[in-house]
Amino acid sequence: MGDGKTTITDVAAHTFIEGVEPPAKREDARVLDALFRKVTGETPRMWGPTIIGYGEYSTTYDSGRKVHSLRVGFSPRKAKHSLYLSAGCHTPEDEARRTEALGRLGKFSQGASCIYVNKLADIDLAVLEAMIADGWAASLRDLP
Repeated sequence: MGDGKTTITDVAAHTFIEGVEPPAKREDARVLDALFRKVTGETPRMWGPTIIGYGEYSTTYDSGRKVHSLRVGFSPRKAKHSLYLSAGCHTPEDEARRTEALGRLGKFSQGASCIYVNKLADIDLAVLEAMIADGWAASLRDLP
């Protein structure tokens, strides 16, 4: 994601969501889109062929590496939804809240930069909403 390989496309997020298969994943994607819109107040944009992003930022790290990426978002994949909930740096308090929220979220697995969820019925959407809000707030505080 932020290394220039995944960039904004001209595809409308709504068009992409309507093509998601199977239908249960499509319905989950509609729910996620509504939740991310509610929390962020942003209209989604497609990042590459499968990532729906809300907000964006550009920064240059001390190493000189330039990044342009989404602030938060998701990708409704056949096997699991990928949830991108935290861009940028976070305080120890942010990390403590995230760890506590993960303990209440429900059934998920974790990757380097995202959370994987089989289906939304496996998780507590109120907890997810709070996690999106925390990630969004941190990105606005910590990123340009």
